[in-house]
Amino acid sequence: MKPQVLQLNPILIPAINDELASLYQMHKLFEMSDPQAFLREQGAAVSAVITGGHTGISRDMLVQLPNLKVVAVNGVGTDAVDLAYCRERGLPVTATIGALTEDVADLAIGLLIAACRNLCAVDRFVRDGQWEQNPSPSAIPLARRFSGMRVGIVGLGRVGRAVAQRAAAFGCPILYTDLRRMDDVDYTFVPHLIDLARQADALVLCAAADKAEGIVDATVLEALGPRGFLVNVARGRLVNEADLAQAIEAGRIAGAGLDVFVDEPRVPAVLRASDRTTLQAHRASATWETREAMARMVLDSVAQALAGQRPSLSLTT
Repeated sequence: MKPQVLQLNPILIPAINDELASLYQMHKLFEMSDPQAFLREQGAAVSAVITGGHTGISRDMLVQLPNLKVVAVNGVGTDAVDLAYCRERGLPVTATIGALTEDVADLAIGLLIAACRNLCAVDRFVRDGQWEQNPSPSAIPLARRFSGMRVGIVGLGRVGRAVAQRAAAFGCPILYTDLRRMDDVDYTFVPHLIDLARQADALVLCAAADKAEGIVDATVLEALGPRGFLVNVARGRLVNEADLAQAIEAGRIAGAGLDVFVDEPRVPAVLRASDRTTLQAHRASATWETREAMARMVLDSVAQALAGQRPSLSLTT
């Protein structure tokens, strides 16, 4: 009989779904009309869970899966997984670390360029027929050059370094803040976020959100200033969204490029309405190439765990 695998989120690559179905008895919780009934009646038979970084898995659900051998996260975020409880159980939790780096960094630069050059607002200007009605060059405000901007990176991990490499190719001086100075890079280390905001033309958030909720608040945005830009491709809760909305509305910062939000998919109305914002729907990793690579890593983690091995991507010991 095939091992039983519980899937909490869809996987968008058809070939991966076919492979999962051939190897395992798949139970798609997101398609069930009564998930609790399934957990009560069949939870003890489940050997593996596949979930997403945003969904994770709660302690309550883990308790209902007593014979679980692995939690495979199809993403890099484990904020929504009860890692402490998994460690108590000796339960491996894996994530697709490294697979998302290039795409997330690409989108960070794309958001920053789009925000600086007002790409989305001008796109609407053309699509809505306003250019025909008002062809004067002064109808569209002048934009901000991206090349040469001082880019401040919050969190110089894999994604932060990839963003730095891309920005440096545009002639941008790179500054960063992290828990410590990195000895293997030549970028300028700034120990405090408030000082980084004062010195940078743009802040790009690439940090984990474990213990950093709301660190970009009104004080940081004030330091960034009316010509400064904010880009967030990390976690929505790094930003105090009420403070950001006020800063955007009042013009206390020049603009923001945001892929993540505090209460997804709900986005504050001010951010949705403003021409100063460029918004995405948490899609930094949403390319065929990256999603397939992520799904392959999930497949490998499940296969290793069900073969009695410690998955190579395990985050718990």
